[in-house]
Amino acid sequence: MTRRRLGDAGERHAARVLAARGWRILDRQWRGEAGEIDLVALDGDVLVLVEVKTRRGDRFGAAEEAVSPAKAARLLALGEEYVAAHPEHSERVWRIDLVAITLDARGAVERLTHLPDAYYTG
Repeated sequence: MTRRRLGDAGERHAARVLAARGWRILDRQWRGEAGEIDLVALDGDVLVLVEVKTRRGDRFGAAEEAVSPAKAARLLALGEEYVAAHPEHSERVWRIDLVAITLDARGAVERLTHLPDAYYTG
């Protein structure tokens, strides 16, 4: 499985889990100048930008360890960019969550960890 297909599979799993929790998925793979937001959703009235990290096993470390400080800074910039591009959300509180997924050899979810407010938005 290519890295792109692995990432897409992880994003689909994450979207399904969050939707099952009552979240409304607004966007997938939203692109801005600073990069891409994997998922954008509403958790009640809170706008949530979701970074999804997917791995096969933990040979290279856990999926949740895969976000560098530079990537975290880009996510914060992307959050501001998303809100600016979507004025209907300008008054909402927003946060950035991390969903870390480990898939087994068949592509089934072995472990899914959701870390709300993983990157402080101020």
